[in-house]
Amino acid sequence: MRVLVTGATGYVGSRLVPALLTAGHDVVVGARDLDAIDRFAWADQVERRFFDVEDTVSVHLGVRDLDAVFYLVHSMGAGEFLKRDREAAHYVAAACEYAGVGRIVYLSGLVPPGRLSDHLRSRQEVEQVLLDSEVPTTVLRAAMVIGAGSTSFELMRRVSERLPVTPVPVWMQRDIQPVAVEDVVHLLVRSLEGEPRNRPYDVGGEEVLTYRELLDRFADVAGLERVQLLVPIAPTSLVGEAVALVSGVPRTTVRALVKSLSHDMVCREDDVSTDLAAGHTFLGIDEAIRRSLAGQTQATEAGGDVQGEAASDPEWVGTTLG
Repeated sequence: MRVLVTGATGYVGSRLVPALLTAGHDVVVGARDLDAIDRFAWADQVERRFFDVEDTVSVHLGVRDLDAVFYLVHSMGAGEFLKRDREAAHYVAAACEYAGVGRIVYLSGLVPPGRLSDHLRSRQEVEQVLLDSEVPTTVLRAAMVIGAGSTSFELMRRVSERLPVTPVPVWMQRDIQPVAVEDVVHLLVRSLEGEPRNRPYDVGGEEVLTYRELLDRFADVAGLERVQLLVPIAPTSLVGEAVALVSGVPRTTVRALVKSLSHDMVCREDDVSTDLAAGHTFLGIDEAIRRSLAGQTQATEAGGDVQGEAASDPEWVGTTLG
């Protein structure tokens, strides 16, 4: 197929491109900064198109003559990011309808029951816009994606490396079902096979554990001796400020993620195992963490490497951990 990868310089997109090339697809990459593509080994194997989700002209020009579009763009900033993400999804859906794109594939987040944080609500709104469009849309809902350059993984790494004693709020004793970025990329590629599917899929690894247990597993794999201190009273706003201060991660990003920690982020159905993951073995959590810490920058065995540094979604990942 001839496919467009939006967000191609991010930590998922940069791994998806070589996987698609290996599978024999003709790849077009969309980005606001086309020069940033030069640092990837696959740069000369793809077509480049300027693509800004807030610029309707670039969106319409970007989706011309395509069989499929991978939508890997989302916000974590301050301000009216819910409105911006929702409007961007409408722009992309309308442009794909007009251009006759055959399918859209969107990487979203798990949607737990109950009141959602703005971060999770935004993902849900975007996927609903795409699912309601005339273009069949496959939505992959993942909780924490373990991979070097992932916002949530890098935040966990910074906190674990900087705090010998880790305070854990009581309300954060929730379950999570992480998945390796390698497995996410595999499922994204498989989403192009067969007839287009217009539905969401919950995606997670084989293991469900608590956030506290995940922090312990990270420390073990990283060779860190860490003690956890259970904190009975800790407002989410205070936790967000403290984590931002310790990690050096932008406050708006931390607040968005911290509010999501009060939910159980686990799969509620497993249709992906038969529809998209048949015959595929998911990486274990320890191995996924080990690969991420080793600086592995590709999600497929045959993929090209990022030249110089690991690709990441947030700019702060490239700064010194200290």
